[in-house]
Amino acid sequence: MIPIRKLFWCIHYLKVFFADSTYSYLVRLWLMVLGATIGKKFRANGSISLIVHPTARIKIGTNVRINSGHLRNMVGGFRRTGIHVGKNARLEIGNNVGISNSTIVCMSSIVLENDVYIGGDCAIYDTDFHPIDPLERKNNRVDMVNMRPIKFKSGVFLGAHSIVLKGVTIGENSVIGAGSVVSRNIPDNEIWAGNPIKKIGQREVGTI
Repeated sequence: MIPIRKLFWCIHYLKVFFADSTYSYLVRLWLMVLGATIGKKFRANGSISLIVHPTARIKIGTNVRINSGHLRNMVGGFRRTGIHVGKNARLEIGNNVGISNSTIVCMSSIVLENDVYIGGDCAIYDTDFHPIDPLERKNNRVDMVNMRPIKFKSGVFLGAHSIVLKGVTIGENSVIGAGSVVSRNIPDNEIWAGNPIKKIGQREVGTI
């Protein structure tokens, strides 16, 4: 006989597998209805929160995996992945990209090139959301202010619980340590971490 514990885990993983297959199909269908182009092998592992303006432009490459929820990634598993693409904004996700339990707010332009990995519980914002001036905030005169594009070049790894702010470019193959606040451009092949963020290492080109 199969032990009860093994039987439980078999049922659990079968349930997760079929749920993920359903989520992937529904998310793909919904994005395509919204005008997005999506490559092959797209996987949405868990329920994703999507807010997309009709004028937004979304392009997703091949072999993209988006995790959402604690059953898919324990890091940041208390939250779902959320993607908000605003009016006339552009979100491009390249090939072989992985995103876990993170929030992307794109009001101008966010580009994730090929082989980018976004760790659990990260946030990527290309806007300040609200004005610094308290009178403007009080009177609700302006929303989604100071929008500037964000770009992750190929091979970037963003560590868990990090925040990337507007106007930032992270260089090719660079690594951002967990819990960092990225408010400035990062050169290629470097390791940065902290708040305020600073360089802590160098990647040798051609090494893993």
